[in-house]
Amino acid sequence: MSNDQIFRLTTKDYTILEVMLDRRLGGDDPLVPILQRKLSAAIVTFREDIPANVVTLSSRVTYRVNDAPAETRIVTHDEMRGLVGSVLSITNPRGLALLGLAEGERMTFARADGSEETISVENVVYQPEASLREKAKLGQVAEGGQAALQPAPGTVHGSGNILLRAAKTMFMTDSSGFDDPGPSAA
Repeated sequence: MSNDQIFRLTTKDYTILEVMLDRRLGGDDPLVPILQRKLSAAIVTFREDIPANVVTLSSRVTYRVNDAPAETRIVTHDEMRGLVGSVLSITNPRGLALLGLAEGERMTFARADGSEETISVENVVYQPEASLREKAKLGQVAEGGQAALQPAPGTVHGSGNILLRAAKTMFMTDSSGFDDPGPSAA
């Protein structure tokens, strides 16, 4: 097990691991050594700065355990019902080991039975932080270098005025200043 290994974590992922460690200390939890290693060797970055090839929460990752065939899963915070075989929670040693690794990196950790397991990242298929950056990049610059201002899908042009007028009539008092809502408000 390499002690000079680093793990790249977003501020959110780091905070979640800190809370997990606080809740597990004092027991014989097999996650504690992994959590301690991750937190002590972490490079913490803002989500905007995390490299696209690093496993973060909600990333879809293709990985390999020892010499077994590669598998693809979504790394999640908790077990998600209904997605059997699609997710790998960080409450599982394998999911936790993947968090913060980049493509081509591996981590060896002790299993509950004392044997060692090595997990390696083959490919980060999808990373939410990279996806957000890509969407922002696409929406930022239109032709001529100007910001592309487009209405959200499903909005009707000019509907803001209608909503503003409706809000004013709902919450304004009448001309005499009488604002009693009546018995229905009781």
